[in-house]
Amino acid sequence: MKSSYPASSFSFFRHFIHLHCLWIVGCVTSSSLPSVPVSISFPVGSQAILPCKWKSQLDNVPVCHVLWQTPDELVFEQKGEQRWQAREFEGRLEVPEEKLWEGDCSLILRDVQFGDVGLYESFIVVNRTRIKKRVFIQRVQLSVYDHKFKLSMGMGEDLVLKLHTPQAMRVVFQGRNSREWKVLWVRGDEKVNRGRLEEAEGVVVLRGLRIDNSGTYKVLDSLGLSVSTVKLTVEVHFEQVLSIFSISLGKSTVYRSSSLLIVFVLLISLLIQHLL
Repeated sequence: MKSSYPASSFSFFRHFIHLHCLWIVGCVTSSSLPSVPVSISFPVGSQAILPCKWKSQLDNVPVCHVLWQTPDELVFEQKGEQRWQAREFEGRLEVPEEKLWEGDCSLILRDVQFGDVGLYESFIVVNRTRIKKRVFIQRVQLSVYDHKFKLSMGMGEDLVLKLHTPQAMRVVFQGRNSREWKVLWVRGDEKVNRGRLEEAEGVVVLRGLRIDNSGTYKVLDSLGLSVSTVKLTVEVHFEQVLSIFSISLGKSTVYRSSSLLIVFVLLISLLIQHLL
């Protein structure tokens, strides 16, 4: 018995079934992806770890090929001893090979910067018979924040400002009662750096704090973004006042008068600090 359906109708029906199957597969694939990424946050200049575990999805499958990407580009690929990373991440990315074999495909991101903020996705490439299959593992949302500190130090002490990252380019200062920001240090600029600030490895040091050094210090990166903010209060301790007073007792009348005036000013400064 011959079919009453024309060939064109059968072809259309077969095409419809094919599209419907593709739609079902697409839904199953997309539903297997977590809708909410894992959120992580790290301070600028630190080492960030983007989590990734593959064994729960690919148990007993030998894995040595891992990919990490953003929505815009591939940022890292590792296959055995071969590694590739995007230019803006050069020298900062790693997936330890020994941990990868154990099921940990977490991405280590060194010296994390504000420009690294965003969504990252990890994939494992599995070799099947004549077919390479890319399996989605994890979606991670990375955020980066700056360092914030409040310090109270004594007059004459040294303030050590951590730069936190090689990308730190300048230090600026705003006095407690001022709206103006003053540049205190610029990386590689000897003309600016001839003041009281001394540069050491990873830090900038302000020697011999004075009362007028109270205020806000900011470490900025090359884009002018704040790496750290330090709010400093310089205090006069009673011991310092008594020391100056005792030294002045055995001096000449003129020297003694000027010393007593200094003591008086320091006492007033100390009183003002406690009232603020």
